[in-house]
Amino acid sequence: MEEFYFYTKGLTVGYHGVPLIKDIELCLKKGEIMTLIGPNGAGKTTILKSIIRQLKPLGGVACLDGSSMEKLTGKELSQKLSVVLTERVRPEMMTCKDVVATGRYPYTGKFGILSEKDWAIVQESMELVHIEELAERDFSKTSDGQKQRVMLARALCQQPDIIVLDEPTSFLDIRYKLEFLSIIQNMSRTRHLSVIMSLHELDLAGRISDKIACVHGDRVDRFGRPEEIFTDGYIPKLYGMTVGSYEERTGDLELPKVEGDPKVFVLAGNGTGTAVFRKLQRDGIPFAAGILWENDLDYPAAKALASEVVSVKAFCEMDEASLNRAKALVDQCEEVLCTVDLTEAGAQAESLRILYEYAKMKINIKKVLQTT
Repeated sequence: MEEFYFYTKGLTVGYHGVPLIKDIELCLKKGEIMTLIGPNGAGKTTILKSIIRQLKPLGGVACLDGSSMEKLTGKELSQKLSVVLTERVRPEMMTCKDVVATGRYPYTGKFGILSEKDWAIVQESMELVHIEELAERDFSKTSDGQKQRVMLARALCQQPDIIVLDEPTSFLDIRYKLEFLSIIQNMSRTRHLSVIMSLHELDLAGRISDKIACVHGDRVDRFGRPEEIFTDGYIPKLYGMTVGSYEERTGDLELPKVEGDPKVFVLAGNGTGTAVFRKLQRDGIPFAAGILWENDLDYPAAKALASEVVSVKAFCEMDEASLNRAKALVDQCEEVLCTVDLTEAGAQAESLRILYEYAKMKINIKKVLQTT
């Protein structure tokens, strides 16, 4: 384990002597980002609180820079590790700059007097998270998103080697989520800051993480790189999904498909059909779609939402059987929608042109729309 800056061995966590998660084995190198995912109540926060010593582990050990974290003094630990938790802090009569400055306390004397160098680090930390304009504002009068960024600046002000964050994007809108995580990623790259956090946003977890730990039942069920986690239908199993679907390649969630025989056939491809598929689902209209290659941008949503998808294996030629099946579905439907540009060249466009012309011959009994 010497190559890892942080690792756990046989770590067991819980409350009042009752184990919740057992035999946790995690490892992290300097500059890596690790994210805990799993259902609500799975124990992600409990693991984080045990790592930062807010909870005493029931067994095993967590090590930091080759030493058991239990053996580090509070000051030693706070100079190596900083924390941003979801609990809302309410410091009285403090400006945002004052709150950030408390991150320097592990380096000051017992009176907490900051040096000129300390104040320079406070300013730098605020600039890193773009909150300079909040410096003199009363912390209690800032928004939840602003508070979260102030607390991140405070954590960075400690100049830690590792930072622990519990659901850091909880109070942030989409703009600030991306900004917040971009700052974290940049710090990991440029300053070799190691990061341990929990996230509910699976799409963001898959994009930012070097490693992902999946908390399920009484254990960490999987631990590995994102490409090892988001595969083989694992995520729906992890979360016990019983309705809708999750597409692991794109991170898209889809509501349940409308049951029943298709009333509309959608000629789609190249990502042009997904919005139409979702509109039909919202309107409660069952539909069929095709002809799609299985690597087409429209295929995941079609597979999730359509009553039937006429598809062809990636990089294979469109075959007669697929074309005939699509024609049979057109015969069953009341309407045909075409979202793809039929003037494009290629085997798919040619098959769709044939299918479109076939539908036009049924014009007396079918309504055919072309929305290119």
